[in-house]
Amino acid sequence: MKYLLLKHYRGNPAPVGDDVPMDRWTPAEIDAHIQYMQDFAVRLEGTGEFVDGQALSPEGTFVRYDGEGRPPVTDGPFAETKDLIAGWMVIDVESYDRALELAGELSAAPGRGGKPLHEWLEVRPFLAHPPTVTD
Repeated sequence: MKYLLLKHYRGNPAPVGDDVPMDRWTPAEIDAHIQYMQDFAVRLEGTGEFVDGQALSPEGTFVRYDGEGRPPVTDGPFAETKDLIAGWMVIDVESYDRALELAGELSAAPGRGGKPLHEWLEVRPFLAHPPTVTD
């Protein structure tokens, strides 16, 4: 079963606890974090559980059809919060429990000072079958 692991990032102000926003990490701390993510993906490629993953730029735009043919455009990716989706990974695992296990491990990616982030990851199953409407 496929799951989407959404990696969230909190910008300033600093997240709850001793977490430090990534824009205040050293280049070596950022490199260590990225290396952890890459090593994690390579290990899952070896087990056949990795499907795909990407980091996302913090820049983004919201677009919504306005009913008159002119979509309004709003700076984003999230207009009313400092949280944004920093990246994602698609995994294909045998069970929901395995998806949670891997998300928990990914949550321990190193942050400032090499300490595990313990960041929140959103685990979303892919919709296996479209919902059906019955009368």
